Amino acid sequence: MKRIVLFVLTNIAVIAVLSIVLSVLGVDRFMTAQGLNVGMLLVFSLIVGFTGSVISLLISKPMAKWSTGARVIEHPENSTEQWLLDTVRRLSQRAGIGMPEVAVYDGEPNAFATGAFKNEALVAVSTGLLANMTRDEVEAVLGHEVAHIANGDMVTMTLIQGVTNTFVIFLSRVVGYLVDRAISRNGEAGGGIGYMVTVIVCQIVFGIAASMIVAWFSRQREFRADAGSAQLLGQRQPMINALYRLGGMHEASLPQNVATLGINRSGGFFQLFSSHPPIEQRIAALQQG
Repeated sequence: MKRIVLFVLTNIAVIAVLSIVLSVLGVDRFMTAQGLNVGMLLVFSLIVGFTGSVISLLISKPMAKWSTGARVIEHPENSTEQWLLDTVRRLSQRAGIGMPEVAVYDGEPNAFATGAFKNEALVAVSTGLLANMTRDEVEAVLGHEVAHIANGDMVTMTLIQGVTNTFVIFLSRVVGYLVDRAISRNGEAGGGIGYMVTVIVCQIVFGIAASMIVAWFSRQREFRADAGSAQLLGQRQPMINALYRLGGMHEASLPQNVATLGINRSGGFFQLFSSHPPIEQRIAALQQG
């Protein structure tokens, strides 16, 4: 199941680097002779948690281009590319945002949008999508991606990721402190092996729980983007048709680091970790809306 976006991977990497750097600088000295300095720990957690998500957001567009091999259309080489530019421009004007960069990449049917700012975003579509969908259906998918940008979904996900990062970092170190104190011979915690092991284990466990929360918010944004596409096009049927077609296709093979930016599907227990709702639920929501 594809659910790990470049945003999340970069976020994790930045958190790891920041944790090491701040430890070397001594900023993480929240354990004192008097016990745990909760205030300093909270500041440390906020700095690391939100810095990771913000940096991930700021570099999301260039990293997405690099990981998919997307080619930005600067000078249309054919009528299809010209149509893509004209369609995205028209939809963007209706949505009240600046013209995004438009790119094409080789791959199975899929599309994604990313970028830190509404007026400097990126919309990318795969060659598989263009080859297997009608223009009405492609337009609906483009409307879905433009709606993501107009809704500010990347910024929203950044804030959510920052909050969950903060809690994961904070709680894992609180639990580590308590465990270290319980197993230490003199009853005083000092950041020993018990603390280190507990923090690592807790970050993994709490990180899994946090990913469920982030995934839930991501699924809600998909319903909003579907509805946004219908609103931009003035009708729901093209988006419904596009989802029906996607439901019958092989799941798109976006690189894992941008999968949650695109269109995918999954079900069962692992739906809790999926960034997208099942296509059947999305179709039903559009039909009822």
